[in-house]
Amino acid sequence: MTQMQVLDARQDMSGGYKVDVSRGERIGRVSSEWFSRPADERYLSLSDLFGSVKGRSERSRTRTVESAAVRVEASRDNAEGLALVLPGAVAPITPTHWSFGQLASLVGAPAAYLRQLPATLAGINLQYGLTSHRAEQVKTLETDDGRVELRAVTGPDYGRIYDHELVAAVQRIAGNGTGDTRWKVPGVLDWSTGIYNPRVDITSDTTTLYASDRDVFLFLVDDLNPIEAGRLPDGSPDLYFRGFYAWNSEVGAKTLGMASFYLRAVCQNRNLWGVEDFEEISIRHSKYAANRFAHEAAPALTRFADGSPMPFVNGIRQARERIVARTDEDRADFLRKRGFGKAETAKIIETVLTEEGHPPASIFDFVQGITAVARGKTQQDARLDLEGRAKKLLDRAA
Repeated sequence: MTQMQVLDARQDMSGGYKVDVSRGERIGRVSSEWFSRPADERYLSLSDLFGSVKGRSERSRTRTVESAAVRVEASRDNAEGLALVLPGAVAPITPTHWSFGQLASLVGAPAAYLRQLPATLAGINLQYGLTSHRAEQVKTLETDDGRVELRAVTGPDYGRIYDHELVAAVQRIAGNGTGDTRWKVPGVLDWSTGIYNPRVDITSDTTTLYASDRDVFLFLVDDLNPIEAGRLPDGSPDLYFRGFYAWNSEVGAKTLGMASFYLRAVCQNRNLWGVEDFEEISIRHSKYAANRFAHEAAPALTRFADGSPMPFVNGIRQARERIVARTDEDRADFLRKRGFGKAETAKIIETVLTEEGHPPASIFDFVQGITAVARGKTQQDARLDLEGRAKKLLDRAA
């Protein structure tokens, strides 16, 4: 049986690990979050993140009201001022930019057009839409941050999962996310040396814990415990780390979801490099979403966090050992029978020869060649198609 090894002896003088990021996939989802988040949406620990989103939920309330009973108020003195009076409310409630768009969508009005109108005209259109709303009811989420804001307007069957529920589920396996457990904010790859350093100070520039008034997103890795899954052409270990990211929006801006994977490094821009065995689950905020989160998503995260990496390691080993081509004709036939065109076939074979120092022979060789070619695709659909085909090939070898 293949043995998993944590190779402290392979650390360089700084305590980092030599990795080969020319293999596997590059995932840019975390990098997109990193680029777009302003300073006030970045958190340095899970406890800080939880405190923020939990406090917000404690200042919030939800209710389901009759659409026709909602009254729209607009001020003649303020062309942009528009508020809603909900049944039983003591004062008008101001919609956020997001909830205004939701409300407009629910009643079939174009939000972009309404925003261009004076508040009085926009109010007339919204009032008419609410009065004739066929669903008859809407569910609201209101938050008091000094003034009461309407943060979300959804259909009555919207299954809300609060952001703090997701953060709490992650805390159960990751503690504070700062190294008090094996799961932590990731380190950084040094491109000049190819060394991945897992020990990096958590700052607003390096953190991967985010929350806004619309969503929460977090990414953690187990990068102090490298996993060896085979050897590189030079005989050094091919090292991986476990990682996952998760997201949610309690106001309906996105689904709840999480992705787990093995990766070789994370760079300063928070791109994930050398990713293998990527798995993703998402849950729409439908009527039974909370039940699915409790019985599917949260347990799946725990199983990944606590589970053994041996199935992954053994799958890589089997893919390396399974020889499927010994001649140039075998190599071309193997790829052509799996739907690759003549040009793609030649490119994949050439890539493996260049990067590995030998023509592809095993399933693993072909998978690495396909994912390497995929990284060079500028069109996302083409890249994802190749990466998906590579994953299917690897899965069948396991």
